[in-house]
Amino acid sequence: MQLPSINLSLSAPSTPKDLVSSLNVLVVLTLLVLAPSLILLMTSFVRLLVVFSFLRTALGTQQQPPNQLLVSMALILTFFIMQPYAKKAYDNGIKPYSEKKINYEEAFTKTVAPFKSFMIKNTREKDLALFFRIRHLKNPKNVSEIPLLVAIPAFVISELKSAFEIGFLLYLPFLVIDMVVSSVLMSMGMMMLPPAMISMPFKLLIFVLIDGWNLLIGNLIASFK
Repeated sequence: MQLPSINLSLSAPSTPKDLVSSLNVLVVLTLLVLAPSLILLMTSFVRLLVVFSFLRTALGTQQQPPNQLLVSMALILTFFIMQPYAKKAYDNGIKPYSEKKINYEEAFTKTVAPFKSFMIKNTREKDLALFFRIRHLKNPKNVSEIPLLVAIPAFVISELKSAFEIGFLLYLPFLVIDMVVSSVLMSMGMMMLPPAMISMPFKLLIFVLIDGWNLLIGNLIASFK
């Protein structure tokens, strides 16, 4: 049986149409490579993952839950939060383009528009103004005039600030427990006993009794506009 041959030779495009097709393939491959980064930068993933990491550190459980579980939880919740925006992007951009009703430029604009709207809603004006000043751009009159390359970094630093604020609020009750346990151990003369060994079970018990995961995830999802 003769095996099929594969031609991997590189040749110059003979017509402008061939050049455009090659560039389109290159753009698609580049987007596929950058897809994980786009998930990190244009969705709720950043805030969720940072808050989960703060929670684990505040509880003092070291590697529990493991990193793989935290990342998976953040991804699943990201899909849950972003599903309406992804559906709108598919209906307005990807589907008409696949049906050859709109061109590539219009499809890209309509596909990105829902995610851009999500980012702008959850971005502080101060952070947007920072990148407009850095690029020496005029103030936009509406959301459509905000460049995507300005919206993404402004959204990221806004998400980091929000995540750190939530992390600070998470730390406070567990910090009180650590201080109480340390004071009790010192008053009993048990200074050689690490306070974390005693405080961690109490922190886990309180977190379970108040249904911490339910409260945390519910408020995290509600924090997105």
